[in-house]
Amino acid sequence: MPFSHLLLALSVVFIWGTNFVIIKWGLAEFPAFLFATLRFLLSALPWVFVMRRPAVPWSLLVRAGLLLGVGQFGLVYWAMRHDITPGLASLVVQAQVFFTIIMSMVIHGERSRPLQIVALVLATAGYALVAWRSATDPASAITLIGFGVVLAAAFSWACTNMVMRAAGRVNMVAFTAWSSLFAVIPLLLISLALDGPSQVVDALAHASMWGWLAALWQAIGNTVFAFGAWGWLLARHPAITVTPLALLVPVFGILSSVVLLGESLPLWKVVATGLVLGGLCLNVYASRAGGKR
Repeated sequence: MPFSHLLLALSVVFIWGTNFVIIKWGLAEFPAFLFATLRFLLSALPWVFVMRRPAVPWSLLVRAGLLLGVGQFGLVYWAMRHDITPGLASLVVQAQVFFTIIMSMVIHGERSRPLQIVALVLATAGYALVAWRSATDPASAITLIGFGVVLAAAFSWACTNMVMRAAGRVNMVAFTAWSSLFAVIPLLLISLALDGPSQVVDALAHASMWGWLAALWQAIGNTVFAFGAWGWLLARHPAITVTPLALLVPVFGILSSVVLLGESLPLWKVVATGLVLGGLCLNVYASRAGGKR
């Protein structure tokens, strides 16, 4: 991979990792599901008017929009209000990797390799440590509810991966834009039901420029630029060259939360992060080793 392409890939994972801090800033001004509504509204408009709809069934777009909008980001935003720190959210949501592997085995009959089982055990130990701290230590900056909700978001992300796999080789930026349309109305209805119309209107009327920039960044930075650049790289380099760089997402997520938000970094969190990242790295190694056979 040329150095310029490596820098582009690093910029993408940097954006994805540090975005958890920006989400926290946005949640200071918008209710969680309203903030998610704005993200997917801005991810759909005006892009659906300039990008041709991918040649996939409407049902795939609907499922992707609901799973990605309500299931993944809606739940992550909701948990990040009070129940989990940005750094831990960026780590726990990576459970989607292992959920995806398990679903691929069940749905598509894929066979796991011994190293992938070891990787799953390592990551599970890390997540078990996070769950234990959330249940026993009120000062751990994560509640058991927050842990469970982000795990549910990770499972929804894995389901989205299955939907996108079924879509085949399409323009994923266009697929994301068009599927985002189907996330807007459900997210808005949930926000109206949970927060009430008056709070929704009040938040929209009194949000600062920084709140609107945080919402705009969710769409422009994370969807249009980062997703588009990642797809561009995958079209030019083997997946086993590009995708391991995504391991840096929780690293950037945790470090940016520590630096910008003052999130604590006690020993248990370092150990849990090491176990999860070790499992993710081992899974990547197992996948690469299997691909060379």
